[in-house]
Amino acid sequence: MGKVVAIVNQKGGVGKTTTAVNLTAALGDRGVKCLLVDIDPQGNSTSGYGINKRTLTASAYELLIGRVQPADAITVTSFKNVSIIPSNMNLSGAEVELVELPQREFCLKKGLAVLREQFDYIFLDCPPSLGMITVNGLCAADTLLVPIQCEYYALEGLSQLMTTVRQIKRLHNPQLELEGVLLTMFDGRLNLTQQVATEIKRFFPKKVFGTVIPRSVRLSEAPSYGEPILYYDKRSKGAAAYNALAKEFLKNNKKQRRADV
Repeated sequence: MGKVVAIVNQKGGVGKTTTAVNLTAALGDRGVKCLLVDIDPQGNSTSGYGINKRTLTASAYELLIGRVQPADAITVTSFKNVSIIPSNMNLSGAEVELVELPQREFCLKKGLAVLREQFDYIFLDCPPSLGMITVNGLCAADTLLVPIQCEYYALEGLSQLMTTVRQIKRLHNPQLELEGVLLTMFDGRLNLTQQVATEIKRFFPKKVFGTVIPRSVRLSEAPSYGEPILYYDKRSKGAAAYNALAKEFLKNNKKQRRADV
């Protein structure tokens, strides 16, 4: 059964979507069958895979509120071993609509249940908030991966996120665990970066990935071309970093590859 990993941080601009897009692509390139579920109404993961948000006939919105069969919401991308359930601004209305639904915290979990056998990993690109959509993501997930920008303000709000995670564990999903913390926009030449990294490692002992994601112009450019960094510029520092993260992720999970290489 495929593992569900929520990529979450309520602070925006920390590399959450960049990680969702590029980790799935790097895993797919290694023969791992991945599904990326874009549950951010901004739909940046959807754009990052070159999908036109305006022409969607089924999306994460319809999946979340139960209007389509889960398999009908999937778009197979042109990138190796990666499929996506895309998103657009329609999803922003789900926050209100979910309130009226029974067991509203588990709508996404129910929608993904029949898909877990089809994929090695299902990644959830959560919105930069702690609203009902993110709660659905945490209730559906086995683990959460937290990207953190190596700047002072990134430390603010961490306690709020972990308080929410503890509440989800206590009330809805006792199996939820921390997959790991990923340091992003890393510049080892800066004292502040080193100080923030040290503080994060103190806050999350033994849970910080050894791989760090550097600041990279190429990583910033790739979404405008609708390509993960591995396909946009495979020789770049960003591609090397996400390849290393994929290797570390698989080592941590000891997951056997199912898809054809």
